[in-house]
Amino acid sequence: MNKPISSLMSSPVWSVGMDDTVEVIESVMTRQHISWVPVAEPGGATVGVITQSDLLQFHLRKQDPTSVPAWMICSYKPISVDAATSVGEVARLMLERRIHHVVVTQAGAMVGVVSALDFVRLLARDDRT
Repeated sequence: MNKPISSLMSSPVWSVGMDDTVEVIESVMTRQHISWVPVAEPGGATVGVITQSDLLQFHLRKQDPTSVPAWMICSYKPISVDAATSVGEVARLMLERRIHHVVVTQAGAMVGVVSALDFVRLLARDDRT
């Protein structure tokens, strides 16, 4: 668990813009087979995340997916860690904050993402060896 989180992260990162509609977000998530997506400002800074749970809640409200932008449904202030942070430290952070998704940065730029599912994959892989 002392390996850097960069060894576990998914990359490249698929993200959406703040003004992208729910329709666009769902298309990206479906096409890329991902369960969550970071929301980025035009300059590239990550401002939030949208998960499948967020989309489910959106649809329960019966809103129009062609007119609601990402900034209206995302969870703001996502947790970010540096690519050199240890896997163990990120796991502890996720447990303490009760979060399932972390953005990985290097020199301030988003370079990857990690979800709780990545930790399950790690455990399953280690269990086979």
